[in-house]
Amino acid sequence: MNERSSTATTWSFCRTGPLSVELGATMTVRQQAAEARVAAIDLAAATRAEKDAALLLMADRLVERSADIVTANAVDVDNARTGGQSEAMIDRLTLTAERVSAMADGLRQLAALPDPVGDVVRGSTLANGLELRQVRVPFGVVGIVYEGRPNVTVDAAGICLKSGNAALLRGSGSAMSSNAAIVSVLRKAVGDAGLPANAVQLLDATTRDSVKELMQARGLVDVLIPRGGAALIKTVVEESTVPVIETGVGNCHVYVDEDADLEKALGIVINSKTQRLSTCNTAESLLIHSALSETFLPLVVEELINAGVTIHGDPRVAGFDGVVPATEDDWGREYLSADISVGVVDSLDDALDHIRRHGTGHTEAIVTESTTAARRFANRVDAAAVMINASTRFTDGGEFGFGAEIGISTQKLHARGPMGLPELTSTKYIVTGNGHTR
Repeated sequence: MNERSSTATTWSFCRTGPLSVELGATMTVRQQAAEARVAAIDLAAATRAEKDAALLLMADRLVERSADIVTANAVDVDNARTGGQSEAMIDRLTLTAERVSAMADGLRQLAALPDPVGDVVRGSTLANGLELRQVRVPFGVVGIVYEGRPNVTVDAAGICLKSGNAALLRGSGSAMSSNAAIVSVLRKAVGDAGLPANAVQLLDATTRDSVKELMQARGLVDVLIPRGGAALIKTVVEESTVPVIETGVGNCHVYVDEDADLEKALGIVINSKTQRLSTCNTAESLLIHSALSETFLPLVVEELINAGVTIHGDPRVAGFDGVVPATEDDWGREYLSADISVGVVDSLDDALDHIRRHGTGHTEAIVTESTTAARRFANRVDAAAVMINASTRFTDGGEFGFGAEIGISTQKLHARGPMGLPELTSTKYIVTGNGHTR
């Protein structure tokens, strides 16, 4: 599950710190993309055993070079502190030996997952005797633009390699030293495992020019995936000529229906909001049926405030002590912080209308004991994932049993929801005949 920056309204990059020359800092993005395209040809033909061996070697090398990676990371952390970044942002940026080990474990878990490449999606023998198979194939070259967490560098490189794709990684300048150290280790491991090292490449992060070049590298880059805050995603979606899979901003709602079990509802609301504040599947808005105004509403307000959450409430909520009156902007906010908008609605359809106006198509939840209400909500809400009597925090590749994800897509073409290994593939048709002519 991708963790997101709580300062998503701006997109800035640190301009200090070392950049490894061996990672292609002096090359243009188009040159790197061309090299990635060559590497992708060999990678697409690699066997699962070859790819898994590379992933396991990548994991071992990360652990072996952990001290070097942590030392490089200290440069980024020092720059972040000097630049006045929040402690939350610094924590997401910081690497320790334990965190590097966890990144390596993620690669080992990837190696244990089935290889999607070559899977037959469907097949049949046509009436004329032709044998038709639709099989999964890699995209080819995948560009990934992401913000300050260096662990994404390892995740993205590993997921791309396992699915047979070459990866062009464009992290933020705030993690530039860390990413350079990590990718240096990964590239060496990939090459030593007998696969093309150019299957994993890091793009220059000293200016935004590399992002612009990447977005214009149509024909060399097959797909671009932005991971991060709203400003980054908006920029890539609006300015890219390369096809984009949009990973979504998450203004997720929990609607507590009049027929809800209040004990369940309280647990789901608190977990959805507070289990982790800075992820895209964290609940940012709570809607409560007016029939529960005197029972559930006072209870949940008290619990949220006790949990350190600031409530931005509509007029029927703002009368409670400690509640801040909500502005119109609050209803569409992805707070990524200890804040939540809370409103009272008079019906399930009013809740659906509110979500339709303010939701982002990520995850929407209903708490109800009514099968009719649950079915109506699920059928009418427009979201990549719908939770019925469950926390929004379950929208996650790992929680869904996919083992890994590159992001959560909120668009409707190609992939929607958590994107695991199969979602990093396309398909092609293989038709076998015996001298057939038409």
